[in-house]
Amino acid sequence: MDPLQRFCPHLDCPARGQGGQGNVTIHSQVEQRYRCSVCGRTFSEREGTVLSRLHTDPTRVLLVLTLVAHGCPVAAITAAFGFQSRTVRGWVEKAGRHCEALHAHLIEQPRDLGQVQADELRGKRQQGIVWVAMALAVPSRLWLGAGDSFHRDKALVRAILERVQRCVLEGPLLFVTDGWSAYKEVARRAFRTTEHTGQRGRPRLVPWADRVIGQVVKRKEKRRVVEVLRRLLEGTEARLEARLQATQGGGCLNTAYIERLNATFRSRLGCLVRKTRSLARRQGLIHTGVYLVGEVYNFCAIHDSLSKELPRTPAMTAGITDHVWSARELLCYRVPPPRWQPPKRRGRKSKALQQLIARWAM
Repeated sequence: MDPLQRFCPHLDCPARGQGGQGNVTIHSQVEQRYRCSVCGRTFSEREGTVLSRLHTDPTRVLLVLTLVAHGCPVAAITAAFGFQSRTVRGWVEKAGRHCEALHAHLIEQPRDLGQVQADELRGKRQQGIVWVAMALAVPSRLWLGAGDSFHRDKALVRAILERVQRCVLEGPLLFVTDGWSAYKEVARRAFRTTEHTGQRGRPRLVPWADRVIGQVVKRKEKRRVVEVLRRLLEGTEARLEARLQATQGGGCLNTAYIERLNATFRSRLGCLVRKTRSLARRQGLIHTGVYLVGEVYNFCAIHDSLSKELPRTPAMTAGITDHVWSARELLCYRVPPPRWQPPKRRGRKSKALQQLIARWAM
């Protein structure tokens, strides 16, 4: 137990999320609990991880979640380990929420992505269909997140492009999708910068100067691709060639990278397979399952195309981490809560509140 590596997780504590400040001490070695001297409350060593408030052996829980993230059916896990299926699904939902919070903390930071490809998958649940849209950064193979909806509409496209917006740094960008027309309008609205002129009224939204938007349309006959049409929706041919050379070493406009990622998700989540009897009971299970698989893909999966000298993951290539994570490290990573904001009150602040603000809110 190392109190210097821990932070207070309680949302009502002014010191929440700030480690190494000397406010956390060991409360009990036997029970593995810490105490925060600011709020006076205690918390467990497992607080903030997937293992929090679970009474099952942590090794078995992590083993089950690793198997699920790599495509093992829940029915096989219940037969092998003796757990109830609802117990395993509860663990998957908890792990998915944890991975989504980790994704927002580590992945959704502005960085140069170079080229982004987006596509959607059709999932099956007991009450109907769920559409899942995903995006991928081509140079690093980094999975940028997912959005889900009951309908394949513009709301689904906006959901995934909002994720991409939080991940991308303004600059040269090639955005490639399939032939669905909804991407064209939403992408043009997404990759813009607010320009403040100092005048009254709404500020101008200026398109990025070096953005390039392309489409790859596949024409099929009898379920076979007979023709591939490549369309440049925005930008010049020179910028397109420069982006392709910088992000994938040349070649032509394609969606091969996101389609390969789709195959990975289909192999690991049975409800996303085209012809399957594995139906998700709820939409939330698809959402959390996608984020569990996606973060294992980002931090734990070694890619041969990225590993020229040393084994590398997409997160290592993107500069987010410097080593290959294990499933335990991923599922036990503690995501710090947002920094405490002092309450807004009328009148003069008390000395105690002023001290808290000077110590923890600055």
